[in-house]
Amino acid sequence: MTKTFSGERFFVREQGQLFCDAAILVLLVVEVTDVTFRSDSIPAVFGITRDPFIVYTSNVFAILGLRTLYFLLAGVLDRLTYIKYGLEAAVLAFVGAKMLAERWVHISVVGSLGIVIGILALATIISLLAKPKQLE
Repeated sequence: MTKTFSGERFFVREQGQLFCDAAILVLLVVEVTDVTFRSDSIPAVFGITRDPFIVYTSNVFAILGLRTLYFLLAGVLDRLTYIKYGLEAAVLAFVGAKMLAERWVHISVVGSLGIVIGILALATIISLLAKPKQLE
């Protein structure tokens, strides 16, 4: 493997030997991250619905839009200070509780999506209304 980037090629020939460019390592890390996020979201989708078609297609579309969404959110993420708490704590707690209580309590797909969207909207609104933290 080369120690530097060699342009647009993934494989380069130096001194008669074939080497992998450092960019192939970056591509490998990005793709492994995509697969990790896809497999991580499967239990969350099962918390909303058991329909295999919806589970499959939602994960396919999540992978297709993951990089685009990242670049969209990267610019405003510093202003959304409480979105982390809404997503990590409230949404995951709701999905976990729904999956545990599924035998006794039925929440419709529309109701589940409404709760998730409501939690994320509330976290976004609180983040936008809160005063930015002062740097010391």
